[in-house]
Amino acid sequence: MFTLKGKEGRARRGSLQTPHGKVETPVFMNVATQAAIKGGLDAHDLKKVGCRVALSNTYHLHLRPGDEVIRELGGLHRFMGWDGPSLTDSGGFQVFSLAGLRKISEEGVLFASHVDGRRIFMSPEDSMRIQANLGADIAMAFDECVENPSTYEYVQASCERTYRWLLRCRDEHLRQREIPGAVNPGQLLFGINQGGIHEDLRIDNMRKIAELGLDGYAIGGLAVGEPTETMYRVIDAVEPFMPEDRPRYLMGVGTPENILECVHLGIDFFDCVMPARNARHGKLYTWQGTINIKNEAYKTDSSPVDPECSCPLCRNYSRAYLRHLFKAEEILGLRLAVLHNLYFYNSFLERIRMALEAKAFEKFRAEHAGRWTRGDSRA
Repeated sequence: MFTLKGKEGRARRGSLQTPHGKVETPVFMNVATQAAIKGGLDAHDLKKVGCRVALSNTYHLHLRPGDEVIRELGGLHRFMGWDGPSLTDSGGFQVFSLAGLRKISEEGVLFASHVDGRRIFMSPEDSMRIQANLGADIAMAFDECVENPSTYEYVQASCERTYRWLLRCRDEHLRQREIPGAVNPGQLLFGINQGGIHEDLRIDNMRKIAELGLDGYAIGGLAVGEPTETMYRVIDAVEPFMPEDRPRYLMGVGTPENILECVHLGIDFFDCVMPARNARHGKLYTWQGTINIKNEAYKTDSSPVDPECSCPLCRNYSRAYLRHLFKAEEILGLRLAVLHNLYFYNSFLERIRMALEAKAFEKFRAEHAGRWTRGDSRA
């Protein structure tokens, strides 16, 4: 289902066929955690900003409205009105983010709901069942994302348990696909590489999970507090052991610079809440760098946020108007800013794909390196 169309060094240009359409890679997945983009965006807006894949979260949708409710209503695509490719995280990241509210055992994880405190148990089989009910095109295996740094001994034990969980996920995923009336019988399963920042554990785990012949492979447990150079070092070590004929997904990453570097290292899929979150706080990405729209310098600025951008914000409104919306605490300001940042990210990946097709990615990378780390020059 994955076609590798070309390479420039380790950087890859590919295509993944899913039940709801083809995903051209490298790709940035837009994060619709609870079947919506924070900032007031719906599925029609995702089309406008060029979204290729919508990502939702198993844990959150299991809590509310409930995966059985979504199944009864026809699955996640019909529920949120999105007809393109989709992916659901397994709930494994919540093993990390809800560390004070969970207890891990061989069978699975016992959570205290962050919504109402009720006890929720999730096993690998539960995660697969919930994701089958949601019916996304790509399901992620249930894993433990460990804190960085953690002791070598803990990370090793966690890796071994996550591998055992993966075997259970694979078996249950196959079973769920064969149940009559399955929401999405063509659902794919991606395994997740873990191992903290320890290269030997990462490589050993990658070798083992690569033997399972899954539909794709992710690198998890990075971008959770370790230095950026450490993240790059781990990816550089693991990538040679990832199957070349399967898509590669780096979970939770990241900035435009992160994406450029990780495409260079051979990664195909990315996701991050950062562009939408930053937009809601007034930080906007442009082809010239980043700007903070709340700055006084934009009070009477009649130019678009980015003259090179064709998003709904830049086609119709000025920097001064957007700044006014933020200062007046109008919800429209958040919505327009999120539309812009997601449009930028999706356009950014489109340009990366075009550069790869032209064998000009390394030139593109050199021209844009560091552009978005300098901050707003008009602060």
